Formats: sequence, C-alpha cells, structure tokens
Amino acid sequence: MMYKRYSVFKAAALMIAMLSANSAWAAGSMVTDDLTQDAGSWLQVVGEGSLKVINPNLEKARIWVEGQTRFDGNWDHWYQGMVRTAIGYSLSDRATIWAGYTWLPTQNIGKPYYSQQDVWPAFRYVLPTSFGSISFRTMVESNFIAGSDVRFRPRQMIRFMHPFDFEPRLNLIAWDEFFIRANSTKYGGNAGFDQNRAFAGLGWSFNKNVRAEFGYMNQYLDDAKHVNNTMHHLIMGSVFINF
Repeated sequence: MMYKRYSVFKAAALMIAMLSANSAWAAGSMVTDDLTQDAGSWLQVVGEGSLKVINPNLEKARIWVEGQTRFDGNWDHWYQGMVRTAIGYSLSDRATIWAGYTWLPTQNIGKPYYSQQDVWPAFRYVLPTSFGSISFRTMVESNFIAGSDVRFRPRQMIRFMHPFDFEPRLNLIAWDEFFIRANSTKYGGNAGFDQNRAFAGLGWSFNKNVRAEFGYMNQYLDDAKHVNNTMHHLIMGSVFINF
C-alpha cells in the first residue's frame, strides 16, 4: 500500500513538473524583447450533461454551457468575460465530439473595447489510469475579431486529476493548454505561437454532480508581432456542474 501511494504521488509530481517545464519553456524561448507581468483572477462556472433530461432517446447527445469573468491589472481591472455553449455527442464512455460557439467581450487596459466571437469543433478523450484520470481536449477555433479576416487557432489541453487516498473527495488537479495561430490576420496577429496556460490546484467533489476547483494559473501570451510578451499570475476558481 505504501509503495502504491508513493507511486501515485510520484506520478502526480511528474505531471506538475512537466506542466511547469512547458510553461517555463514558453516564457523562456518565446521572449524576444520585453515581458510584462501582472496578477489577476479568473472565475468560471461550467455546466455539462446529457440531453436525456429532455428526451430519453437523446442519451448520447450532450450540452456544454460555460461562463467566465476575468480580472487583470493586479485585480484592479475587469478585462474580459466569456460565454461558451456547445452541443456534443458521446462516441463512447471516453470520447466526445463537440461543435460550439464562444463570445468574448474584451476591454484591455489602454485599448479600445472589442467583441470576439468564435466557432469551433472539439474532441475530448478521457483516459482512466491507476494513478488518476488524464483527459485530452483538442479545439480548432475560428476567431472573428474584427473586419473580414478570420484567425484559425488550434489549441490543445492535457489535464490530470488524482483523488487522494486519505480523502477521495479531494483531488489534485494539473493541466496545460497550448495555443497556436495557424494564419496571419490584421487583427489576430502573425502566425505562430499565441499563448500557453498552465494550472495546478485542488478540487473538491461535493457529490457526483458538483465539483469545485481552486488554484494557480500561469498564462503566457505573445503579442501580435511576437515582440512584446505578457505573463499573468492568476488565481483561478471553478465550479463544475454535471447533470
């Protein structure tokens, strides 16, 4: 039993180290001129469930609804909100495909307000293992920012969740998500690296339908011309509702 617990924590530590290394690589290898740093927070509520609540024949059809609010400027400035919704289909107990829409009203410090809209397909795969659950999510966004140009932005997330042996309701959470600009656009920036997000924290399952997570997220962003860069140190709180 002691060996099993040691192996679990070793695997969790390795996962966090990998996420930290990836974030550090982004911050180190992509910086060219200047790095601006600040602190803030993201708060989100995510609801996901089967449409069988509407019709038993729709058991494999799924719906995803999400809302976020985001602060930067050392918590002094609201800069972005997000509303996301999607319809999905469960290919199996592990794999789900999605088609969705995202709206992001944005007011960056010293810049004009803009409203970005995204449409995207996504694929999620959940892999249970002996040391925790690993999930993979691939999205390919079509970003409508301004004008007639559309920016295509693939993003890849890997997420690890491990329930502790001494309290199964308490989970170690770690994830990383990497964004690439597939094309150059006037308002969306030059093609190449866009941003990286790395998170580490704890989750608490109140019951099978409600889970909360709280922790630290490091967000590293490249600017439109790959010259100046920003690193946000963020406190992130989330509530997940399954139905």
